[in-house]
Amino acid sequence: MAGQSDLDRFEGISLLVETLLICLFTVSLRQIEQLRRSEIITEQEVKQLCLKAREILAEESNVQRIDTPVTVCGDIHGQFYDLKELFRVGGDVPDMNYLFLGDFVDRGFYSVETFLLLLALKVRYPDRIYLIRGNHESRQITQVYGFYDECKRKYGSVNVWRYCTEVFDYLSLSAIIDGKIFSVHGGLSPSISTLDQIRTIDRKQEVPHDGPMCDLLWSDPEEVKDWALSPRGAGFLFGADAVTKFNEINNISLICRAHQLVMEGYKWHFDQTVLTVWSAPNYCYRCGNVAAIFILDENLQKDFVIFEAAPNDARGKPTKKPIAEYFL
Repeated sequence: MAGQSDLDRFEGISLLVETLLICLFTVSLRQIEQLRRSEIITEQEVKQLCLKAREILAEESNVQRIDTPVTVCGDIHGQFYDLKELFRVGGDVPDMNYLFLGDFVDRGFYSVETFLLLLALKVRYPDRIYLIRGNHESRQITQVYGFYDECKRKYGSVNVWRYCTEVFDYLSLSAIIDGKIFSVHGGLSPSISTLDQIRTIDRKQEVPHDGPMCDLLWSDPEEVKDWALSPRGAGFLFGADAVTKFNEINNISLICRAHQLVMEGYKWHFDQTVLTVWSAPNYCYRCGNVAAIFILDENLQKDFVIFEAAPNDARGKPTKKPIAEYFL
């Protein structure tokens, strides 16, 4: 009888655990579907989502290892309906694996919905979608270029902005795909020669004004010999020689990055050793550019999908125009 009682207790506990898991699964899917409809979730749900996301992101490396196949995406900048268009042409999560190279927020009408949808997908499918930090994933930048004001307008307080910016501090700084393709938002740093140096950075902080962490999020490729000061006022311009040294030391074949508007959606630099990918079509709703996603198969074969902005009849009605003069 005692043995039977223990068995019943074990089965009861198992049923309770299974029920809890089902509840969590249902809530997560409900949040995802709600966000897909451009309907914001409650402040308490945002808080719980951000806490869970921080748990998951804390386990990821500053140089997160990612296996192919994977689709790499550049800046999104709050263009929610264009993010939906990206998933339409590229395939949805979890059917496809994704790496997003940062700058999820600011400029667009829907930074809240954009970031929360990506975060909900990350929590629900942590091994199918990876998010790394861009220069706009910053308290200081978002207070100037839209995300802070949007959070206050949509939630009536700054709490959601605080929850999200706390998540920013946990985002990885870069990724390495199949050990061969280094992926980062901005670019290289004169303070960094090896991937191991990136791994030692304490990333759980606001983006500094200078130094290696800042450089990774702010630097750009340019036709300079090695290094030059950046006109952005943060990061550096890095040339072909700097790329050659970095790639040889780390035994990588390509640096894939975002951060710069490219009218054609993507652009090769320095004999195809650096690639810029841009995934916000008709940037700021006025630039007229197309967007791209970068597709890598299991053999590191490269392909691109070019897409245009979502049609007007697929868009919601924004409540406020974004700030458009800050093209970083």
